[in-house]
Order: sequence, then structure tokens, then C-alpha cells
Amino acid sequence: MFFYDPTFMLLIPVMILAFYAQSKVKGNYQKYLKVRNNSGKTGEEVARYILDKNNLNDIAILPIDGTLSDHYDPQKRELHLSNDVFYGDSISSVSIAAHETGHALQHSKKYLPLILRNQIVPVASFGSSAAFPLFLVGLFFGMPFLMDLGIIFFSAALIFHLVTLPVEFDASHRALVELKDSFLIENNQMKGARAVLNAAALTYIAATLMALVQLIRLLVLRGSRD
Repeated sequence: MFFYDPTFMLLIPVMILAFYAQSKVKGNYQKYLKVRNNSGKTGEEVARYILDKNNLNDIAILPIDGTLSDHYDPQKRELHLSNDVFYGDSISSVSIAAHETGHALQHSKKYLPLILRNQIVPVASFGSSAAFPLFLVGLFFGMPFLMDLGIIFFSAALIFHLVTLPVEFDASHRALVELKDSFLIENNQMKGARAVLNAAALTYIAATLMALVQLIRLLVLRGSRD
């Protein structure tokens, strides 16, 4: 059976890493959400400053419900910040705001990995949802071509994760540079900003490893049917 085959053991260390990464994100976010940044600026003010500094005055910054729901919409050219980030003046608030602004900077400078990720999104989304049903049908009913199709679809999802890594790492790097060079956070608080952003980066690493291991499982099971 697919869910009880020996390759399932490969998922255990990756699942542990994923749980650890999520706990680090929540822990560091909550920790530095309680620490006011030295500049006293809110996440919205920091994002606006960085955007205007880089001649991106046309990008709107809007509050959005939810926790850690922050994102940049390249289609509408809008920056959506959760309420704690938009209105907050904590280290967590300005760090996340700067990170999302980093994606807007990438977009304006036509950062290649971001362009590739945006193009892959529809294919990756369909692939990740269709891959396992196709593979399982092919596995149970002895239809190798459906198994192969499932593997191909899931490969698209893995490519999306791989492309996401440089996009997220670069956005965090841009955020830290902007925060430091513009004196939006003083040196003694940069450690907190790095902790928040590095924890978030770990979740993307864990997600990529999970996708890689899942693909290996599919390949092993496919090989066992030859």
C-alpha cells in the first residue's frame, strides 16, 4: 500500500524538520512582536519608506486579516500586510514588512527567479493537486502511464519549491540591507530581525525537502512496478 510502504520512513526526519521550522517561526515572531523597534515606525511606515526610496510610489500598502498572511501581489502591485505588521512597531512587524517589500523590489528589477516562480504557479498548483490521485489510480489499477503522469506533475511542484528558495532568501537579504542602511533598525536589534527572517526561511527549506522526498517515494514505488 502507498501509505504504508517502507519509503514512508523517509518522511519522518523531514516532518520533524517541518514541525521544528513552524515552531521557530511562531516562537520568534511572537518573541519579537513584543519588542518595539528603535525607530518607532510601524510596518506600514517602513514598507512605504523603502518603496518610496526605490521609486515605487505607485505600490499600495493594504492591511489584511490573519496572522503571517503578509504577501506581495505582483498582478495588482499591492503589498498586503497583516494587522500586527501593518499597524505594529515591533521588530517582527518591520522585519516582515521589509521582507514583503523585498518582493516588490524584485518585481521592479525583474529578478529572474521571481519571474520564473510567477510563471510556474498555475502549473505547480495543478500539478501538486493532481499528482497523487493520478499516481494512486495508476498504482492500484496497474496503469503505468498514469503513474508516470503523476510523477511529471509532481515534478512541477518540486521545481516551484526549488525556485522559491532563492526568491525568499533574496527578499530577506534585501530587507536586512534596507533596514540597516536606512537606519530603520539599529545594530543592536538586527539580531532579532535576522532571527525572524531566518526562521521563515527554514520553513521554505523544509517544504522543499518534503517535496523532494515525496518525489523520491513516487520514483521508488514506480520502479517497483516494472
